[in-house]
Amino acid sequence: MKKIVLSLLFSVAFLIFGYAQTTWIVDPTHSSIQFEVSHLAVSSVTGQFTSYSGIVTSKKMEFEDAKITATIQVPSITTNNLERDKHLKDDDFFNAAEYPEIKFVSNSFKEKGNNMYTIKGDLTIKGVTKPITLNAEFGGIVSINNKQKAGFEARGTINRFDYGLSWDDVLDSGGLIVGEKVDLILNVELVKQ
Repeated sequence: MKKIVLSLLFSVAFLIFGYAQTTWIVDPTHSSIQFEVSHLAVSSVTGQFTSYSGIVTSKKMEFEDAKITATIQVPSITTNNLERDKHLKDDDFFNAAEYPEIKFVSNSFKEKGNNMYTIKGDLTIKGVTKPITLNAEFGGIVSINNKQKAGFEARGTINRFDYGLSWDDVLDSGGLIVGEKVDLILNVELVKQ
């Protein structure tokens, strides 16, 4: 009888701890979502989104195989130029009125060693979903004010035409006024729940 009770307790403990999740949320006051794109083929313009949310869940304390879901509010886009920001929110680019959110859902979160991770997932912009790969550097975990915080810097590149961000005025030299490739730079601080 004692063996049966111990076996039962072990099974319950395995179910509780074996399937427990660790949940982290993005702290928007200590994070940033930025982008950079070529302008006139000789320089670049940077911008950012100021309103977003994200959740990272893992079955382990580590981030290996974690799942990410994130949402960015398109109307929060800013390049520090009101006229350009208005154009970016119009149909030539994001059409923020019809597609107010950008979404990302991960399907792979793999450690490469030396605090580097490869994150793969699906990015949805303007109703179009395409795969994206981000290379991320893990900054570590600290405890402050009875909370655990973790940090990542992630980078990736998308082709804006793949997502219907199609404005494409051409220079006399034949180059695009706004480049085709957009670099993404994400600095994310997570708070453990």
